[in-house]
Amino acid sequence: MVQFAHKTEGLRFRIVLAPGVALGPGKAGLLEAIRDTSSLTAAANRFGMSYKRGWSLVQEMNAAFATPVVETEKGGSGGGGGARLTRLGDYVLDRYRRMEADADRVVADGIADLRRHLAEQHPTSSAD
Repeated sequence: MVQFAHKTEGLRFRIVLAPGVALGPGKAGLLEAIRDTSSLTAAANRFGMSYKRGWSLVQEMNAAFATPVVETEKGGSGGGGGARLTRLGDYVLDRYRRMEADADRVVADGIADLRRHLAEQHPTSSAD
């Protein structure tokens, strides 16, 4: 199973744009997977989530922005529908990824410094 954050160490970048409106690694990963697969089903499967959960996240994002970030097409009786990012969806994903990269660069030295102080054996689960 692919992880949304596509990394297990370092910064997990999540921004709150307005009360109740957040964009983080999960939604960005879903947008990226939709862009790559042209399918909401395939994108959701990439993260081990149900179509219903993926659709719910897409609806949240579409409702949060002035225009939809994802457009979907219904398939016929044999399926065949699709999904694609809109121009705004491409922009949102690209802008998020650039902000994430900027944040990673800014905190890289601090993370490296803190890692030097880790114990040899550290727990596999952590609390913030």
